[in-house]
Amino acid sequence: MLETLINSMLSLNYSVFTHDTKPFNLNIVGVRSDTPKVNEFNDNMFVFWKYKGYWNYITMQCTTLPGLKYLETPINPAGCAILVPGQYRSTYALDLHNSKYMALCQRLGNVSVYRDDNEDQKYDMNDMSIQTGEFGINIHRADKDYEVELVNGYSAGCQVIENPSEYDIFINICEKSEEYWGNSFTYTLLTESQLV
Repeated sequence: MLETLINSMLSLNYSVFTHDTKPFNLNIVGVRSDTPKVNEFNDNMFVFWKYKGYWNYITMQCTTLPGLKYLETPINPAGCAILVPGQYRSTYALDLHNSKYMALCQRLGNVSVYRDDNEDQKYDMNDMSIQTGEFGINIHRADKDYEVELVNGYSAGCQVIENPSEYDIFINICEKSEEYWGNSFTYTLLTESQLV
């Protein structure tokens, strides 16, 4: 899978971070399922980095789509946010999500989102609805203690990792990365159909 991710990113002219004189030069990549299931953790997130010629790699179950709560009742009058696939360079920083716990937060740049405003139970990703700006599309966890089955209110458009233990490992890796590379992270969102 790692080779597929790298080849897919390069085919889209996205950056793949390969400098390996210091550890934890992170590539953080979400892959959105081509068959989205509303309110389920149906996507995957990959974190990989090269060090002294060898690749390191972890994978986590996540959602890259909002939960049913915010799909039916958006908090933004323009509609529920759905992150547009792309590479968001140096857009994320370690910070407190909702002033509560450490996450990768959209603090350093803009992202693009679809706005789904018809309040039904389907994901609508219409190019005509895209907005670009600072919307707080963070990368965080669901429940702090256990693995939940449904997304519900855990995502209003954020990228949300299902398993809290996996999330703790992820944040620990990000904190180590910050020591070597600074508090600036790139997030890449792909779709399954973009994998080559």
